[in-house]
Amino acid sequence: MIDLKKLKLDDARALLEHGAHQLPEPDESSQAYLQAVIDKLCELSQKDPLTGLANRRFFNNVLTREIEVVARSGEPALLLMLDIDHFKAVNDTYGHQAGDTVLQAVAKTLIKCVRPMDTVARFGGEEFVIILPSCQGYYGHQVAERIRESLSAMKIPISSGVTIKITISIGGAYAPRWVRSTPELWVDRADLELYRAKSEGRDCVCIEPQPILSVSAEEKHLLFGPLSLGDPAWIENLASESSVGSSGSAMNRVN
Repeated sequence: MIDLKKLKLDDARALLEHGAHQLPEPDESSQAYLQAVIDKLCELSQKDPLTGLANRRFFNNVLTREIEVVARSGEPALLLMLDIDHFKAVNDTYGHQAGDTVLQAVAKTLIKCVRPMDTVARFGGEEFVIILPSCQGYYGHQVAERIRESLSAMKIPISSGVTIKITISIGGAYAPRWVRSTPELWVDRADLELYRAKSEGRDCVCIEPQPILSVSAEEKHLLFGPLSLGDPAWIENLASESSVGSSGSAMNRVN
């Protein structure tokens, strides 16, 4: 059995109680109590204390896992980087407490605009990031525009009778499919698109075009032909597709 009296848990308890985390009573099973403390500390280590969103550490872990998923499955995933426009002016004009209020309001809105399966994190300062797994083509742009419009429509109360409005710039990039890239490269590409959004006047969305993967009829034959040995009709369909593709290519060359 674990003797809780020999463990220095006072600082851990104080930290968790300050964050309003519920812990079992110390007189319960020692193992259950210690496990609860460990679980709550792990949860606390993954969150940004101001906004309650995932922090950068948790974001980096999810980003690495998502790259592996995309490399294995080819399922598209989009990374969005978001930056509050002219945020320094908010702090300079109204104070840092008002800036904190703005960050918290933005965080709440971001959570409402995405799916439960998406990851929203505070990247640092006034920057946020969102990982959108299984994100097909135009859907990512729709989400980004929904976020931009929702934030620009907000009136954020910062003191008695005083509200302010903000805008946000958004950049995005898709993870390379069937390729094991790195988190750093993916972030850099999304950051370039964010820079483009800023340079084009802010309050806009710039997303790198999603690469279109196409497989020719001949490549289909090579990939799936051996699987169709027991189905002659399937082979004939592939053969007809191949002939159409070949004639089309010939016509294109002529034209």
